[in-house]
Parts: sequence; C-alpha cells; structure tokens
Amino acid sequence: MASLASGHKMHVLEGKEFDRIKDKNPKTPSCIRLTPGGWLFPEQFKLFADKIYNFEVKPTDVYIITYMKVGTTWTQEIVWTMKHNPNLDHPEGGEPILDRSPFLDLDMLLPANPPPEMLENMEPFLRKFLELCPGADPRNGVHLQTAMATPEPRVIKTHLPLSLMPPNLLDKAKVVYVVRNPMDVVCSYYHHCRLFNEMKFTGTLDEFCEYFLTDDLIYSPYGLHVKEAWEQRHHPNMHIMLYEDMKADAMKEIKKLDEFLGTRLSEKQLENVVKFTSFEDMKKRDNLVSKEVRESSVFLDHEVLKQDGGFFRKGTTGDGKKRLSPEMQKKMKDWIKKNFDFGINYL
Repeated sequence: MASLASGHKMHVLEGKEFDRIKDKNPKTPSCIRLTPGGWLFPEQFKLFADKIYNFEVKPTDVYIITYMKVGTTWTQEIVWTMKHNPNLDHPEGGEPILDRSPFLDLDMLLPANPPPEMLENMEPFLRKFLELCPGADPRNGVHLQTAMATPEPRVIKTHLPLSLMPPNLLDKAKVVYVVRNPMDVVCSYYHHCRLFNEMKFTGTLDEFCEYFLTDDLIYSPYGLHVKEAWEQRHHPNMHIMLYEDMKADAMKEIKKLDEFLGTRLSEKQLENVVKFTSFEDMKKRDNLVSKEVRESSVFLDHEVLKQDGGFFRKGTTGDGKKRLSPEMQKKMKDWIKKNFDFGINYL
C-alpha cells in the first residue's frame, strides 16, 4: 500500500469491492480507500493529497470544511460576504462563488482526460486560474493553484476531513465546520449525484442511502468526518455550525460568526449579509458557477434540472422524513445512533 504525507495508506478498489460502487454509479472513475478512516476518493486524489496536506496556510485564511451537501455553498457566501462585501458594494459580489472562494479539492473530481465536448466547455472553469496563475501548468491542479494564488483574506472551501488537511491548519487559520442531519444530507446528495453528469447515479433514493450507510460515497464516512471536527470544538479557531440552527435563525448564527471571525459588522451590515445570503436571493442569483456552465448540458442533466431543480433546490430541513421509506428511515436512525454518539442528537 502506498502512503500519503498525512500517514494514511491507500489501496485501489478492485473486483467486487469496486463493482458494487460502479453498479449504480456507472461514471465513477477508479477509486481509492484510505486507512485509517476508510475514506473513499477518486483515484486522482493521490495526485493532490500531499500537495493539499502541505498547502501553505495563512493567518488571514478562513476554511469552510464540510461533508457533501450540508450547506457548504451557503456558508461560503455568508463568510465571503462578511469578509469582503458587508456593504454589498464589492465589484465581484455577483461573480460565481467558486471564482471568489476556491474549492481546494475540486481537481480530483474532474476527469483526468476530459472528452472533446467537455474541453470545449471548460473555459469558464479556467478563467480565474488563467487570471491568477499565468503560465502555470493546469496538470498540477487548476483549483489547487487558484486557491494558492487567491488574494488574502482567502475563504477556501473543502470537503476533506481535518485529518487530510494541513496539520497546522487550526493553529494558523480559522475553520468553520457545518453539520446537517444525515437524513437530509442523503436526500440532497442523491439529487446532486443525479444532476451532475460526471456522477449520474442511476438508482433509487433508498439504494443511494445504502451506499451512504456503507461509506461507499465519495468523501465518506460522514460520521467520522463530523467526529474529527467535533473533537476540536473547543479550539479557539474552530467554529461548528448546525445547518438546522442556521435555517431557524440566520441572524443569530451570523452574529456568532461575526464574533468568531472578528469582522465586527454593524447592525446594518449584518442585515445586508442575512438578506444577501438568504435562500431566496441565492437561488435568484444562482451563481455557484458561471452561466455558461449552468446552461451547458455537458455538465448538468437538464432533465433532472427541469424536473427536480438545480443546485439551489429547496434549502429546507426535514426532507429525509418526507422522502425516505419507513424501512430506510429506521436504518438511517440506527446508523445515526451508532455514528453520532458524540454530542449531536439527530434522533
């Protein structure tokens, strides 16, 4: 087994182990499993793992660290607006979120050798990279290098667990970690994997849940992901937020963030942030990525988009209790009881 700078060992999934993942995920590339932890990633992660582990952390950085589909983009926009645009007058305030707040580990999720039709539509993804990294080799990571070159203060997104991030991260920078009810996470993640053509999950929601329960989805296991952050909850540079609390009282949670980040916003500025980052306003802007990417059928399944909505779909709580079968709800509750036994109660 090959080893990473983090101390993890990795092995490539083969045979029945990979066939099971591939069954309902026909576009899944070759995958690796890391130990300890059992983390699942595309094999391309091995090209970037050590670079991310050795990434230069700056004292002005804020890292948004989350599992998939827990409110990451919402939190990115909140933090970026608090740091850069509290008066809503920043010239880049309406630009794609991923251009303003880089996604550190996105390179591993993109195809190593994109087909011609995808290459023709890659320009929106490369625009910020070409602006910030003239002459750089994209094979070394478009989004990784963009994150390196983003002007301070940087707001950086990652779905990686703390154990795969730079070891000095919490001592040098601030981390905002978001947790969401697993039953809602799995519903949102299911939609995400049907919407994006590079994923194209073909099974039912209950079948998707089975993958979640056995840690066979990218970035899993969710329970350990949260537990690693929860164990650092008393560190002065760690701020943990619950998606449900954010939905219940956004102003209250943003005021807590204001204190944590030291942004010292006025009441008017706080109101600006709450309004600008409301689900209604963010859905209206729909600017996670550029308009070209949103409208391209190369990246998104437009049938799913039309029937079930896009990236900003519902922004609600309690979806799992409405959509999961009674049998799957019981399985999920049993899983929560076993994997969320450290202080967050979702039962």
